[in-house]
Amino acid sequence: MSIYDFSTETLGGKTVSLSDYKGKVLLVVNTASKCGFTPQYEGLEALYQANKDKGFEILGFPCNQFLEQEPGTSEEIQSFCKLNYGVTFPLFAKIDVRGPKASPIYNYLKNAAPFKGLDLNVEGARVIEGVLKEKYPELLTGNDIKWNFTKFLINKEGEVVGRFEPYITPAELQKELDRLL
Repeated sequence: MSIYDFSTETLGGKTVSLSDYKGKVLLVVNTASKCGFTPQYEGLEALYQANKDKGFEILGFPCNQFLEQEPGTSEEIQSFCKLNYGVTFPLFAKIDVRGPKASPIYNYLKNAAPFKGLDLNVEGARVIEGVLKEKYPELLTGNDIKWNFTKFLINKEGEVVGRFEPYITPAELQKELDRLL
């Protein structure tokens, strides 16, 4: 099984096969419009613009599972991302990334790149840990997505080569991209 075996729906309701992205380096990100990490949209768009002509794509998957920080409709999400951050990379229909209704794409990603822990030397990681302890203690262990803006990096062969927790900024991924592109 590979990432290319999955299909998903765009914000506009069109079904897309991820095999359409064969031969490209992918960054798959669960997003939210009302999260402390939402400004990462700006960094994601900058990363996309700097690398899209080299065979790079970002695939954004809005998710409302973390303190209901993505409550909007598809149209509201698309408008928010375009107006506030100039997002041009593909955004897909809102999904679950954990629990019994988790997207098969995210179940695959979580198994391919297990959770390795939070770097508690980083303030963003300490904030995530605090919220998890208070609101979602069941997420402190295991491979589930811990918060919005978790990123999975996939090479041109469709292999998941990295998982980056939300406090890792898009700019910090450029070195990894240079290696893969």
